[in-house]
Amino acid sequence: MLAKRCKNFDEGDWKEAVEIATRLRVSLNPGSKSKPSVIQSFGAAKEENDVPTRPRAVLITGCSSGIGKATAEHLATEGWNVYATARHVEAIAPLKSLGCKLLPLDVTDEGSMQEAVAEVERAEGAVGVLINNAGFSQSGAIEEVPLERVRRQFETNVFGLVRMCQLVLPGMRSQGFGRIVNLSSMGGKLTFPGGGFYHATKHAVEAISDALRFEVEGFGIQVVVIEPGLIRTSFDEVAVDSMGEETGDGPYTAFHAAVARVTRGTYEHGLPSRLGGGPEAVARTIERAISSPHPRSRYTVTPSARLLLWARKLLPDRAWDKLLRSWFPQPGR
Repeated sequence: MLAKRCKNFDEGDWKEAVEIATRLRVSLNPGSKSKPSVIQSFGAAKEENDVPTRPRAVLITGCSSGIGKATAEHLATEGWNVYATARHVEAIAPLKSLGCKLLPLDVTDEGSMQEAVAEVERAEGAVGVLINNAGFSQSGAIEEVPLERVRRQFETNVFGLVRMCQLVLPGMRSQGFGRIVNLSSMGGKLTFPGGGFYHATKHAVEAISDALRFEVEGFGIQVVVIEPGLIRTSFDEVAVDSMGEETGDGPYTAFHAAVARVTRGTYEHGLPSRLGGGPEAVARTIERAISSPHPRSRYTVTPSARLLLWARKLLPDRAWDKLLRSWFPQPGR
């Protein structure tokens, strides 16, 4: 029925439709005799009525696995203009067959970050959407994690995210438009034993995103935080491996072993099987966030995140610590 109506549109009708569609971030193809294509995005090609264009270039960090890879795959399949990145481009080579443009990007290297953003801006004018996904988890007791590992954790999860925002913002301000999606975690609002430094980075991402949202909204730029819960990826393996092999009878040996055991058990046969999800769930949520003309400031993903965040908000500190002691042995006891 829609196609039949479109056949009867005159030039004035099409100009009005294009203007409305562009404002709603919907792309209509007036030359088609079939049902017009609908691509939820930040805009389509500039039409004769001179409606300002809004670049659809999506730059994603950390696409070699997990949430970043799933997001690049999903957005490319849905018609977005995706620039997928990783430290080693060969690790994301399969994404090219889906239409993704591939770039090397190390969020701990200033030159690498500058070159990646400049490449997108040379091709597209500006970055339309930045998805800050790169990150990892450094586990271990606060006392025993070497400071060089702590610095690496913050360089990747926080400082790299901040620098990417700084690099894309001038172009976004110039075009009067943009969207920044920062991957946080339910761990940005609660803390599990053995993950203090990882949680610290995610708490930082939450605070930085709140400040940034206020600072750039007047320029037409929106900032969104994604808070995944338990997601079935290689995340748990990296978290466990980050503690390293431990021998002897140190003050935290039993604690570290318990953290590794609980982490593996939770992801393999615990909550994820009932309340968790795959990285595709996060990818779909990210698309909702970048497609909506009025996105929420935060999106919580998976029932596990909603349940645990609700519990943390409800329980006072002593009750929360008691709950944690039922999952983890407390060092020194």
